[in-house]
Amino acid sequence: MKLLIFGAGVIGSLYAERLFEHGHEVTLIARGKRLEELRTNGLRYYRNGTIHTCRIPVREVPDPDTTYDVVLVAVKEYQLRSALEALRTCRSDTVCPMVNTLDSYQAMEEIVGKGRILPAFPGAGGGFRDGVLDAAFTPGWIQPTTFGEIDGSYTPRIRRLKQLFRLAGIPCAAVSDMHAWQLCHLGLVVPLADAYYNTSEPMRAGHDWSLMKHTAGTIRKNLNQLQKSGVTISPVKLNALRLLPTTVTAIGLGVVYRSAFGMRFMYAHAMKAPEEMKRLHELFEYALEELK
Repeated sequence: MKLLIFGAGVIGSLYAERLFEHGHEVTLIARGKRLEELRTNGLRYYRNGTIHTCRIPVREVPDPDTTYDVVLVAVKEYQLRSALEALRTCRSDTVCPMVNTLDSYQAMEEIVGKGRILPAFPGAGGGFRDGVLDAAFTPGWIQPTTFGEIDGSYTPRIRRLKQLFRLAGIPCAAVSDMHAWQLCHLGLVVPLADAYYNTSEPMRAGHDWSLMKHTAGTIRKNLNQLQKSGVTISPVKLNALRLLPTTVTAIGLGVVYRSAFGMRFMYAHAMKAPEEMKRLHELFEYALEELK
């Protein structure tokens, strides 16, 4: 397949590397220093502790003469609209914003055209070490790459996307209500990130019992508010955090925060994107008010 990945940060680079290495025609869109670095050194990444390099074609703007089967948009929330503007004339029927956002799908379609948006969310995390990608996909039972049609239908392009990811070894799942999934996801990750910001020792957040209890209580409150407002809890397993005693959830959170997984997929992201998480916190609170 011909794939365009808009954004060469951690998420975009990881998906680009994996899909390129599995034989797809991948083009990566990058800007500024990152663009020059990729042109000079290629995409460098860690695998099993060793640095590898792949020479993925990289551009500053999409090729106007190429038709792409799928476009994956991997940018920060505040960059999404400008990215979609840059893709307005891009030749592709499927544009997947893989972004933590509550922006309306109608607003996205007003930019790129009706029927082109296929909402998605990455299941990955990590960072860069001295310019070398050090990231991984999250296990499917925790958070697979998730996507779904705006109207909830199961379409041929959903099947193609599932096949694309699965053949590349990327855990994935299709859902019938991507907006509900995004709301529930923010109901979970906003408190998880806030815990790091509400302590003077973020790396030791998992050792602070009162902080873990507060975080567990906030998650439970968020999910209950969503459920009472008519939002279907998605994925279903999140209902456990809504129904379990706060003390039990707090114990589990402490273990996760102190784990290597927590450091790689939670701490690293929260520490490098505090302004984005603050904005998402505000968007989520606004969404809760709108649902009342």
